[in-house]
Amino acid sequence: MSRRGAAVLAVWFVLAAPAAALDFPALTGRVVDEAGILDVAMRASLAAKLEALEAKSSDQLVVVTVKSLQGTSIEDFGVQLGRRWQIGQQGKNNGAILIVAPNERRVRIEVGYGLEGTLTDAMTRFIIETAIIPRFRAGDVAGGITRGVDDIIQVLTGDAEDWKQRAARSAANAASPADVFFTFLFVAIAVFIVLNVLLGMMRSTAPGNRRNRPWIASGPIAGSSWGSPSSGSSGGGFSDGGGFSGGGGSFGGGGASGSW
Repeated sequence: MSRRGAAVLAVWFVLAAPAAALDFPALTGRVVDEAGILDVAMRASLAAKLEALEAKSSDQLVVVTVKSLQGTSIEDFGVQLGRRWQIGQQGKNNGAILIVAPNERRVRIEVGYGLEGTLTDAMTRFIIETAIIPRFRAGDVAGGITRGVDDIIQVLTGDAEDWKQRAARSAANAASPADVFFTFLFVAIAVFIVLNVLLGMMRSTAPGNRRNRPWIASGPIAGSSWGSPSSGSSGGGFSDGGGFSGGGGSFGGGGASGSW
């Protein structure tokens, strides 16, 4: 093999390594508890809700807890898992996955292409931040998963527009300290410039002072730059069983993540 061929092959192995290294749990049911954090009754309760959702709407929702994200981000793990499991119906791509990684303290709602218009990024973030994470932080992981599943089902089978409005109001009210600081700074600079303009105009028109004056007083203000604050198979664990499988759905990275 030539040196060029060897180099190309080496680059290919480097690029392919992260995807090949991920060892996904087997899709053994609608609830895959690889991390072992849900008891039998809870897994059965969740599985029944997810089965009823599919029977009513054909949408597939799966819950999975994982022992480890294996060194990758939950976003990368989620989209690859969705493509591996193919949750959702082929052609509709109406699948979603609630992923919980307790060891990394990360959670994600991964959304298939066909549900991105209903289960939007803003809405999944709203569910994670208001329904799931507060319960996780209180030590009620099972309760957080249950509430997250309930809210996702409500969005998919109920009034999605009402949920979108709630998510939008929450985002509008959740101004970060950086937002407040930059808003205050912008207003202060604007007021300072206006005052300098007015002062220059008053001086240039004052009696006995007919010399030309610049419209804006000279000073250290030269400009500002602005930024915006930042949005395989393995054994072990438990599942609800039942011979469940994905329907051929596809994923493109829609959804939201959070940590606790």
